Amino acid sequence: MKRITGKYLTVSTVGEKVKAFIPNSLPPDPAIEWSPKLRDKFEEALIALGRLDSVSNLLADTTLFLYMYIRKEAVLSSMIEGTQSSLSDLLLFELGEEPGVPLDDVTEVSNYVAALKHGMKRLDRGFPISLRLIKEIHEVLLSKGRGQEKSPGEFRRNQNWIGGTRPGNAAFVPPPPDKVIDLMGELEHFLHDKPHPTPILLKVALAHVQFETIHPFLDGNGRLGRLLITLLLYDQKVLHDPILYLSLYFKTHRQYYYELLNGIRVNGDWEAWLMFFAEAVIETSIQAVATAKELSAVATTDKSKIEELGRAAASSLTIHHAMCERPIATSSWLVKKTGLTAATVNKCLGHLADIGVIKELTKQRRNRLFSYSKYIEIMNAN
Repeated sequence: MKRITGKYLTVSTVGEKVKAFIPNSLPPDPAIEWSPKLRDKFEEALIALGRLDSVSNLLADTTLFLYMYIRKEAVLSSMIEGTQSSLSDLLLFELGEEPGVPLDDVTEVSNYVAALKHGMKRLDRGFPISLRLIKEIHEVLLSKGRGQEKSPGEFRRNQNWIGGTRPGNAAFVPPPPDKVIDLMGELEHFLHDKPHPTPILLKVALAHVQFETIHPFLDGNGRLGRLLITLLLYDQKVLHDPILYLSLYFKTHRQYYYELLNGIRVNGDWEAWLMFFAEAVIETSIQAVATAKELSAVATTDKSKIEELGRAAASSLTIHHAMCERPIATSSWLVKKTGLTAATVNKCLGHLADIGVIKELTKQRRNRLFSYSKYIEIMNAN
């Protein structure tokens, strides 16, 4: 049976009359139908999240893994929106080097990293998930590059639409702008367990759909909606580090993802979405744990090689540790990062290249560029 999950309101925009969708407030009414299969899938997802949260036990330094993993997510999430930046492009950009793609593309990815870090910092200081914080994160997300003309940090004052060349042939028309603040206020109440508590993983799954349906900003809604999944889990201490990123799964199953969102609006099929969401959490968590294990194994193997360098081992290990954090680095950055002299850094880089740990990307005498390519290959493959 179809369930009403909202209402349509005829609006005029860009010279056309279209039906905009206004979602009901959460939680869904009628309630979710928890089949044994769906319940088991959610239990499996929670177990997978627990294993992911313990990934720090596999790593000597979780911050090194986080540095790269956050950047990988930024690249993937931005790719869904059409950017072409790779992980290597972002690392080059952060070093002040010239990326191999349009500057606007890599700037968008860099903004994503900054937005996530801003959200984490605010949450760490006790600031609640709120409309104010969501707008702050959005402002950072669109602070530079293409999005800076799209009202960063402000809810939209114009009607928008998704897909199609005009409102009349759009795939979906979100609520009118005068409804956005009330709808987002209701979403904020839901996130704070009003009218009653909702289990965290279910809350995140429902809130993601609601945010994407409201589409409260002129630009950046997709990226921010995906980013909020991680921040909500981080805020509720389900994850002590922000290491669940569903962008690759959503990108891989992009068409089905959009069909599921539309299925909720058209016939209230929340259950199909929840099954998909739980599967996304399971697969992504398993993959992240596997990636952490691979990175740990590579780092351990390379450390063993470095320890055989004799007198040069200690300084070379320091360089290796720095390149686990930033797998593309200039010799000058490594001097600043490690506190070693330029002469020592360059000698160690030579040793590491000789034993096959790193590769030199440039053939110049000053400010040479080096890559810990095995590390990057693992991040790109998973």
